[in-house]
Amino acid sequence: MKKALFVLLLMAIVSSLQAQKWEASFEAAKSKAESGSKNIVLVFSGSDWCIPCIKLEKTIWESPEFIEYSNTHFVMLRADFPKKKANALPKEKQEENDRLAETYNKDGLFPLVVVLNRKGKVLGSTGYKNVSPKEYIAMLNSLEK
Repeated sequence: MKKALFVLLLMAIVSSLQAQKWEASFEAAKSKAESGSKNIVLVFSGSDWCIPCIKLEKTIWESPEFIEYSNTHFVMLRADFPKKKANALPKEKQEENDRLAETYNKDGLFPLVVVLNRKGKVLGSTGYKNVSPKEYIAMLNSLEK
């Protein structure tokens, strides 16, 4: 029994080390980007209804290769727009996401991935692409230039 508990605990620790680090707010993302000389990757998603958003999450954001790279090269920020009441965001977070959409996603595209500089200026944008994490990283890097 103790061995099984130890294995479960170890798996939980390892999986938490492999999780994508998403910033909680735009201001926090800008501050971290400024202090770390990184660009911001702002992701507009519909986590519970948008099939390409879910595919992007599974194939890119959750991949160990992307997680490792992004932790040292980007500040990640998600603006989620769930539809199910069970997944509703707190009012303040939804208001922040709405403001981000007014500024960076006026056409309401999902998923939309916007690369911003430390000051919040748009460097480029893309969406879901059926490519490997390595190819997606290269695509995001090309938007930074």
